[in-house]
Amino acid sequence: MAKKSSIEKNNRRAKLAKKYAARRERLKAVANDRSIDIVERFEAAIKLAEVPRNSSKTRLRNRCEVTGRPRAFYGKMRMSRIAVRELGSRGLIPGLVKSSW
Repeated sequence: MAKKSSIEKNNRRAKLAKKYAARRERLKAVANDRSIDIVERFEAAIKLAEVPRNSSKTRLRNRCEVTGRPRAFYGKMRMSRIAVRELGSRGLIPGLVKSSW
């Protein structure tokens, strides 16, 4: 099980990313548009710098929904390999059959 503080930090970042997504997208579009005046682009870049850093989508970490583990994450199931194996062995994941030979 991952530290609660790490899980909560990631949850706060996810909330911020969702809250500021539209604003960040708008400002980035203006800042990267070459047809707009350089002064307006610079002002957009400054406003983008004032938005919280943790609202950036790249600051999010994929974590297991069951344990909070940050590594060996299967995106399709939103779980780590360990949780997938454990739940799959118990038969709790529909369509997943643990192979044995």
